[in-house]
Amino acid sequence: MYALRQLRLWRSGALLCAAALSALAFAAGTTVTASAASYPNPETISGSTYAHDPSMVKTASGTYYLFYTGGGVEISTSTDRVHWSSAGQVLPSGAGWATAYGGWNDLWAPDASYHNGVYWLYYAVSSFGSNHSAIGLATSTTAAPGSWTDKGLVYSSQSGSDYNAIDPALVVDSSGRWWLSFGSFWSGVKMIQIDPATGKQLASNTTRYSLAQRPSPDAEEASFVYPHGGYYYLFTSFDYCCRGTSSTYRIMVARATGPTGPYTDESGVSAISGGGTQILGTHGIVIGPGGQSVMHDSDGDVLVYHYYDSNLNGTAQLGLNHLTWGTSGWPTVTN
Repeated sequence: MYALRQLRLWRSGALLCAAALSALAFAAGTTVTASAASYPNPETISGSTYAHDPSMVKTASGTYYLFYTGGGVEISTSTDRVHWSSAGQVLPSGAGWATAYGGWNDLWAPDASYHNGVYWLYYAVSSFGSNHSAIGLATSTTAAPGSWTDKGLVYSSQSGSDYNAIDPALVVDSSGRWWLSFGSFWSGVKMIQIDPATGKQLASNTTRYSLAQRPSPDAEEASFVYPHGGYYYLFTSFDYCCRGTSSTYRIMVARATGPTGPYTDESGVSAISGGGTQILGTHGIVIGPGGQSVMHDSDGDVLVYHYYDSNLNGTAQLGLNHLTWGTSGWPTVTN
């Protein structure tokens, strides 16, 4: 993901400064719910705290499994969501089916969830600097290292496509239908319907829905759809990751009454027109938070993300915060 995004950054020109990015965002309809001074710090954690594009699940026994970009998808575990230990990889030998896409042994942006007695983990593969990309699937009944089976290709994009098949995330709607969102740069965030029996695209519905797009800059990715209170909340990352302390990622949200949209932000601006309400951005030592997902835990909804720590020379770190839902239904990042 790093090389691809950096090359896309070069395609857009030199790295924009924070002020310029903010101006562009407001021109596209972005709203901001809190100032940088009011953003909470991540919860205090220790141990194996490096993570990029993290996704987290909790087993019935109380063990947390954290999955993140790198190798055959890196795994860390914890029993208390505070102390973390490195625990191996999902696919230590990589995804052999994906050699045509490049990066078959450097898998990106995993999304893990538990349904029908199975852990489903979607991951992304891409060749350097192009949208010749693919989404794969691995499954397990325990989530533990050594238990995963690669199920192969789910969806792909080609160099001539107007979308990019990376950053997958699964959501199950209120009717029990499965959907997979994905997308990075190009024409934004897309969604397809998934067959719960296979984890692959549903044969009877091959529509590729458009959920969100930024007209300029087109830097939007890392989609995650989370159902809450009768709405579907689309979390995305705006701007640029993977630049250490120069990263400008920020976490945005829009919502809809159905998983395929239409999504609008808190001000009513369409996500297709660049709308999004900012809920977390750079503050203090926390640089460029993004690559987010949301997990419901016993103490509430937890925002799981990475950020670049200015005290660690811009090393990517796991960020955890709670989400509080206001009377109007919009989320706020809290401690």
